[in-house]
Amino acid sequence: MGPHPAVAAIRLAVRRVLHDIATGQAAEHGTTGHGSVAVARRTTGPSTAQRHRGPAPATAPLVLVACSGGADSMALASALAFEAPRLGLRAGGVTVDHGLQPGSALRAEEVALRLRELGLAPVESVAVTVGREGGPEAAARDARYAALDAAAERHGATAVLLGHTRDDQAETVLLGLARGSGIRSLSGMAAVSGADGRYRRPFLQLDRQTARKACLVQSLPVWDDPHNTDPAYTRSRLRHEGLPALEKALGKGVVEALARTAQLSRDDADALDAWAGQAESSVRDADGVLECAKLYALPPAVRRRVLRRAAIEAGAPAGSLFARHVEEMDRLITGWRGQGAINLPGKVVAQRQGGRLVIRQG
Repeated sequence: MGPHPAVAAIRLAVRRVLHDIATGQAAEHGTTGHGSVAVARRTTGPSTAQRHRGPAPATAPLVLVACSGGADSMALASALAFEAPRLGLRAGGVTVDHGLQPGSALRAEEVALRLRELGLAPVESVAVTVGREGGPEAAARDARYAALDAAAERHGATAVLLGHTRDDQAETVLLGLARGSGIRSLSGMAAVSGADGRYRRPFLQLDRQTARKACLVQSLPVWDDPHNTDPAYTRSRLRHEGLPALEKALGKGVVEALARTAQLSRDDADALDAWAGQAESSVRDADGVLECAKLYALPPAVRRRVLRRAAIEAGAPAGSLFARHVEEMDRLITGWRGQGAINLPGKVVAQRQGGRLVIRQG
């Protein structure tokens, strides 16, 4: 008798991602499954030989799981521990202590212990200091990713798995819609992101309840972060008030529809970004300065991407450059009435001079 359907679903999702990682490593190192990197021949299930494979050698690529102790990340950790040795990969874990709640250090050590009991190694608990820039949620996220990046570098990890689910994706799309940040914001979280594709999200097609059920049937203890139900946090209000209200008004299937919207938006945004990248050189003069007439001729979605890229290249922080900033720059092209310079984040200034758009540090 096979595993419970929820367990089978999370293992399959992780197996597919690990297969991609193993295949990529094999291609990079020129192995085909007989060296230190074993490559699965199919994604529907391991072969008999793979099922009985022992621990991966110390030279095998390492995949880490970021685990908070919640149901999503515990389900991910258990699936990684089960699947990684079958694909010739090592599996480890990292838990981040944000220090925002009493007893957080002890809780992080408990999570680390659970990861070791699953057979993961190395396992590390990392304490971080959360700043204030961008609000508490953004600051905690920035501190967490910085810690995960550092841990991946320290251990030489090939990838870090994150437990974001389809429900998380739907929430991210709605938050992007509320900010009015454009199609890239509506594209949600990518299945692969970070430097060299470090971060992988196997559960973006699975709902939160599947992960919780997988933990339940495997008797995996989980910790429910009280911040996830605290109405002081925007995402918590959206999760417990906003999405249920939408489902009540529109019927079931809102989460699935929002997740589909994310993928469609990502495809469109990727295409427009590629177009803007190709168009950028054609709208600059011999000195590399943007020409207003040529910018005006571009479709608005492409032109605004060129302007955003130029502002970032000039020193504007990407995370602080919002749609309203780009719109103000765009008006220098499409609504020119002799207006003065535009001040952008990072002390960058955009100014129209003699038919050219000059973007530089002020």
